[in-house]
Amino acid sequence: MSGKGKGGKGGKGKGGKSGKGKGKGKGGKTISRSNRAGLQFPVGRLNRFLREGRYAPRIGGGAPVYVAAILEYLTAEILELAGNAARDNKKARIIPRHIQLAIRNDEELSRLLSDVTISQGGVLPNIHSVLLPKKKGSKTQSQ
Repeated sequence: MSGKGKGGKGGKGKGGKSGKGKGKGKGGKTISRSNRAGLQFPVGRLNRFLREGRYAPRIGGGAPVYVAAILEYLTAEILELAGNAARDNKKARIIPRHIQLAIRNDEELSRLLSDVTISQGGVLPNIHSVLLPKKKGSKTQSQ
C-alpha cells in the first residue's frame, strides 16, 4: 500500500516530519510557556484548567498567560505583606496568622478577599473605644 490515505506516513497529514512549518529543529530545547512569559506560575496547567473548566468554547493563546501573570502578582503581593507581618512579630516563618494580618490590613486585598475565611488566621486586634477605661483626668472636666 502506498503512503496515501489515512494512517500513512507521507503527505500533508499530521505528524509527518517534512521539515516545513513551526518545527523546533534538531536538538532544540523545549521552552515552556511560563519561561517565555517570564513567569513562575504554570501557563500550561492554567490553560488545561481553562479548557476543562468549560468557561468558554474556545480559549485564546494569551488567556492562560494573562491568568498566570495575575495570580503570580497577587501571590507575590500577599507573600510580601505576610513576610513583613512575620518580621514585625519577630518570626522567621510565615504562618496563617501573618497572611490574615497582611490581607486585612491592606484595603484593596481586604475588599478582594472579604468573603474568604483563613483557617487558623484569627481576627484583627480591635477594641472598641467605648470599652476602654476612662482616664482619671477627664473626671474633673466633665463636672
